[in-house]
Amino acid sequence: MSEASPTRSGSVLVAAGILLSRLAGLVRERAIAHYLGAGLHADVLRAALRIPNLLQNLLGEGTLSASFVPVYSELLAQGKKEEAGRVAGVILALLATAAGALSLVGVVAAPLVVVLLVPGFTGERFDLCVQSVRLLFPMTGLLVVSAWALGIQNSHRAFFGSYAAPVAWNVAIVAALVFAGWGAGEDAGDRLLFAASLGALIGGAMQLGVQLPAVRRLEPNLRVGFDTAIPEVREVLRNAGPAVWGRGVVQLSAYIDQVLASLLTLGSVAAIGYAQVLYLLPVSLFGMSIAAAELPELSRERDALDALRTRIGAAQSRVLFFVAPSAAAFLVLGDAIVGAVFRTGHFGAKEQTVVWAVLAGYSIGLVPTTVSRIWSSALYALRDTRTPARTATIRVVFSSALGFALMTAFEPIDTFHGVGGWLAFGDGPKLGAAGLALAAGISSWGEATMLARALNRAITLPAPTFAAAIFGGSAIAAAGGRVVYLLVPHVHPIVDAIVACGAFGVVYLGITGAAGVPEVKGLLRRLRR
Repeated sequence: MSEASPTRSGSVLVAAGILLSRLAGLVRERAIAHYLGAGLHADVLRAALRIPNLLQNLLGEGTLSASFVPVYSELLAQGKKEEAGRVAGVILALLATAAGALSLVGVVAAPLVVVLLVPGFTGERFDLCVQSVRLLFPMTGLLVVSAWALGIQNSHRAFFGSYAAPVAWNVAIVAALVFAGWGAGEDAGDRLLFAASLGALIGGAMQLGVQLPAVRRLEPNLRVGFDTAIPEVREVLRNAGPAVWGRGVVQLSAYIDQVLASLLTLGSVAAIGYAQVLYLLPVSLFGMSIAAAELPELSRERDALDALRTRIGAAQSRVLFFVAPSAAAFLVLGDAIVGAVFRTGHFGAKEQTVVWAVLAGYSIGLVPTTVSRIWSSALYALRDTRTPARTATIRVVFSSALGFALMTAFEPIDTFHGVGGWLAFGDGPKLGAAGLALAAGISSWGEATMLARALNRAITLPAPTFAAAIFGGSAIAAAGGRVVYLLVPHVHPIVDAIVACGAFGVVYLGITGAAGVPEVKGLLRRLRR
């Protein structure tokens, strides 16, 4: 068995778990689109879910990946199982305490939180959002602990269950919407909104619950306590500072986007949310899966720079093979994909166009965003948590300024007395949300460049292999898929997307296979199995 094979199989398991979770997420989003469309209640639900999610992301997986997983994995590799159990227990106690306290504050201060995070929400939107946030904040503590459980399982190379666990969360929301929507009339928006919020809270408990048996089996030495004098705990906390800073900067970016989107036309917050569900699918499937599988291995071999370089080169090649065509498909066939996933019930042609425009903006930065996850994991393994945080800070500042400029270019903002709109499309859809997404996509290239330079100083990054075939094949395949989509008679949004994307896939695999890209053989072999 080759050196990289455990990691490759690990990334496949992560991808499989994420795929199952994301498919459940698409079902969830289709249910939300069907029952709530992209109007007032969809805006409120999207904002209410995002607000406690800011805290979850700040304390959850990203921070743990940077600070806890490298230290814990190294202890396991050294055979220090009892020490690893004690470190895991202290981190659990600290995380649960912090998340619980902040969740309580969020419930009490919900009106202030809504004012700060979505200042454009007034009247009914404001009142509904406050009520939903109060339901959802307790979910945050559950999901933070769930992220800790994921870190334990990843360190033990038990990848699938941890990443499939969010299926429970999605199922709970879908079930709540279906139950509340059964026989409901056109004015059932409030009822559906609160049903989805309650379903999310229940789903958070379910997501944690399905992981606890595996954690207990994998970590029998777990000792929960507050002994912060343990040297490895100190190292985790020391590394957590820059990691929280980095995650905080990312969440600040999401906060700024939410603030700006709340100033746009009704439905903009929802449109961004729908587009992000699709955009994050390849990021999670390929960037997150490979980065998550690589991090424990990189941490075990952080002193072997040649091995690090080899692993990073293989990982970035696999990411590029899958993500470059994803970006091309979103840009050129995005309307077909959006229609297939969301075109139902209250989600119509206008919403489809706006969400495609937002998705296209994000897709500009899909490749650098995903590859950056690999490079950040490499820096975390080298115990450098400051560089990712610093580059994220620069990106957020630039993205926020550019986002405001582009959003006001594509849509007049009444809040600022009609400022902007000099690139607006007359009486067509308002596309300020697409301007925000485009700014995020452009800024991702700058962040990736800075990360690559920092990593090059440590290990000299290898050049990606078969890049010309991958990018060229993606462009040709996207053009071919678009021609098929335009020429073939439209039957149903799902059928139309399958035909167009099927043609895209055949052309892309044909070109990259003919060029000898090794990932093609591996993909076809797994499909045959």
